[in-house]
Amino acid sequence: MPDGRIRQDIRAGIEVSIVLKQDQRTGKLTRGIVKDILTNSVSHPHGIKVRLIDGQVGRVQKIEE
Repeated sequence: MPDGRIRQDIRAGIEVSIVLKQDQRTGKLTRGIVKDILTNSVSHPHGIKVRLIDGQVGRVQKIEE
């Protein structure tokens, strides 16, 4: 199951769980639909950074299926 560290697994319109910057210490996840992919590199060890349709920005921890 893809976990959000590889950019090609993520595309606009899919549902994901992200960790917001202010929640990185606690690990609290926020669910939403991807609007934009903000990370340009192929992969990132902490998760690909995305913007959700509601405007929140965070790193993908899990791709919901």
